[in-house]
Amino acid sequence: MSYKLTFLGTGTSHGVPSIGCKCETCLSKDPKDNRFRSSILLERNNKSLVIDTGPEFRLQCLRANLSSLDAVLYTHTHADHLNGIDDLRSFTNKKRTLPLYGDKKTIKEISYRFPYFINGTINETIIPNLSLNELIPYETKDIKGFKITPLVVNHGKLEIFGYRIFNVAYLTDCNYINSETYEYLKDLDILILDALQHRLHRTHFTLEQAVDEAKKIGAKHTYFTHIAHGIKHQRDNKLLPKNMELSYDMLSISLEE
Repeated sequence: MSYKLTFLGTGTSHGVPSIGCKCETCLSKDPKDNRFRSSILLERNNKSLVIDTGPEFRLQCLRANLSSLDAVLYTHTHADHLNGIDDLRSFTNKKRTLPLYGDKKTIKEISYRFPYFINGTINETIIPNLSLNELIPYETKDIKGFKITPLVVNHGKLEIFGYRIFNVAYLTDCNYINSETYEYLKDLDILILDALQHRLHRTHFTLEQAVDEAKKIGAKHTYFTHIAHGIKHQRDNKLLPKNMELSYDMLSISLEE
């Protein structure tokens, strides 16, 4: 069976263009240099699933014409991956619960930061009808027809989730991949990997480091994401190996399971 993957956003925590910046990328007229915060949409057999809900989540949904949603996966709880969560109320009602998934730390923090999700009401108004569900690292789970395996990667000192979905791996916000996770990155059709910028960073791969990691993993094709304004799409994309490229907002890929 086929399914579709769409990049709802491919940018870093500041987004691109960044506020107040006059660099070449932020002033670019190329739409591929305009990046919402990183998130992807998966669609299969009339079911839709997203990974992360950043600050532009409402705008991402409108741009993608997304009118229904069946599940949400979270990589971690940094603002650029979580803070659009309240917009999920558009996909729920009294009779329809939307399940959210993440590691133990993520589920606990969502409960703490958004307690009204659990309490059920706020100001006597119906709020998102959500369920919080903990995923176990490396334990494969069927979520709405998608075969999902949570993978552990390092985002600096923080351990967060990446995901393998069928033969696609989504590893955003990372600068180290451990040996156990590497075992789950074999025989990939698509690798989606963090590549923040050219300069060294303490919690993200540089583009050059990401290329080296992608070569080790050996997926048939690699897309880089979580891209800051130090990378300009047309200028830098042509420098990459032929089976690797920079992703961009609203890029869609058709895949087979």
